[in-house]
Amino acid sequence: MHPDLNSYTIVFDLDGTLVDTAPDLAAAANHVFERIGLAPVAPAELHPYISRGSRAMIEAGLRLHGVAKSEAEVTELHQLFLPYYETNIAVLSRPFEGVPELLDTLRGAGARIAVCTNKFEALSKSLLSQLRLDDKLAAVAGRDTFAVCKPDPGHLTGTIALAGGNVERAVMVGDSEVDVATAIAAKVPCIGVSFGYTPRPIRELGADMVIDHYREFLPALQTVLRRN
Repeated sequence: MHPDLNSYTIVFDLDGTLVDTAPDLAAAANHVFERIGLAPVAPAELHPYISRGSRAMIEAGLRLHGVAKSEAEVTELHQLFLPYYETNIAVLSRPFEGVPELLDTLRGAGARIAVCTNKFEALSKSLLSQLRLDDKLAAVAGRDTFAVCKPDPGHLTGTIALAGGNVERAVMVGDSEVDVATAIAAKVPCIGVSFGYTPRPIRELGADMVIDHYREFLPALQTVLRRN
């Protein structure tokens, strides 16, 4: 373990990085589509939009159906999505293999752990609580926590500050182009995970390191910290 880890903040994306949330997100989106007489959309078709938030998923589903809606109509549909998802947020969603143990290991080594996500803050905290991950975290920042959200670097730097950390001693972990772009803009090293929801291979996006399983995380973290 890196000797200075106790001064580091490790910031994780949520959907597709810490937790496999796609099944419950897709179910909520399909609840909306059903309400307006549209057929279900396969979860895999919605994966590329998860990192941009639930509204983007609804907009994508409408496009896949060839249905045009105004901004106001999409807002109304989003209002159908949110209460259904809130009620069913942890039916099938689960942490990726190795996540709880890794968070405990990082905390044991003195690192601050935070979540920076484009999911709304209240939904994020509810999910993390139901999955019993919340007590491992120093901060949770959703898309509405600050005035900006990913890919704006202020979302990441604000999360680091909220956790009591220093942006110069932080690492971002994510699964998508949005996460990598945010880290690069904030000048924070980034570890990508290959098992998330990005439409492009994570190895093409410019992350400092990419892992295929959380068992590879600690060696990757050590490599990233030595480089920076």
